[in-house]
Amino acid sequence: MAPLRWAIVGAGNISHDFVTAIQIFPDSHSVVAVGSANRANAEKFAKEHNIPKAYEGYEGIAKDEEVDVVYIGNLNFQHYASTKLMLEHGKPVLCEKPFTMNEKQTTDLIELARAKKVFLMEAVWSRCFPVYKKIRELIDEGVIGDVMFANVNFGFNLQNNERMTNKNLGGGAILDLGIYNLQFQQFVFRGLQPIKVVVNGALTKDGVDGTTAALISYQNGKLASVTCSAEVNLPNEGIIVGTKGMLKVPQFWCPTQLITSNQTYNFDLPQSQVQFRYSNSGGLAYEADEVKRCLQEGRLESPQITHDETIQLAQLMDLMRKEVGLRFKEDA
Repeated sequence: MAPLRWAIVGAGNISHDFVTAIQIFPDSHSVVAVGSANRANAEKFAKEHNIPKAYEGYEGIAKDEEVDVVYIGNLNFQHYASTKLMLEHGKPVLCEKPFTMNEKQTTDLIELARAKKVFLMEAVWSRCFPVYKKIRELIDEGVIGDVMFANVNFGFNLQNNERMTNKNLGGGAILDLGIYNLQFQQFVFRGLQPIKVVVNGALTKDGVDGTTAALISYQNGKLASVTCSAEVNLPNEGIIVGTKGMLKVPQFWCPTQLITSNQTYNFDLPQSQVQFRYSNSGGLAYEADEVKRCLQEGRLESPQITHDETIQLAQLMDLMRKEVGLRFKEDA
């Protein structure tokens, strides 16, 4: 089977890590094009990663017949327009989280993908890690009993990062970090619908959310507690509590370890000689493999992160933003 031919939208750090990760497996994946709003950035990125084509803007990618699938890795507020352009040209898309700025944009893209019968997936890479597969096995096997509680926190001091503090760029902790917390508890209580969500938090001097927490209630007393912060370093772990035991997931968003009461599971990551910009980015290859599998099977969405789950994540983030008073121009 020939390698899946990727094009990359955006020439920033996450795109660097994604390309570095999938280039570990040249028999499965190849990168044939990159596009950036700035031609010089695209050409620099292409040279650095040995990519044959560099486009100014993204329309060239959308029309490139040698591109099998597109990875959207530009800024939060650019995801909607970039993904829409690709879908309109029939290109399958893996779009970085947050998928869009709000539920309306998210629903628009999913409806477009369904109408066009084109594959579309939010890049919640966490779901593709082997640790998540093991978590599901242990929960389904009843190892920790009936799962009643999930506690997950994710925070760093990112106040010097303009992408996090600038409202016009889709800044704030909820969209960038909170989505990881929300997807974790969603995974734990998969298939259930929240019956009540209580949110507390505050805006920073820049007018975006700094630290926000939510209690999410489900039927039969099941409860999730999530906290995200762009102001302070948090323990950054997920904990799942059942009637018979507990699971602890260090670095829950890109985990290589799962701790139970009587056993610790460790998983190796794909390694590259090229330096990654973020933690455990070799794991980005897992979601690329998931995209390839889905395309080979003719799927329009991934069972690891379904369209309905992506919509629910957008709904929860919209609710959290509303409660702390964060409104983007895209919400108009």
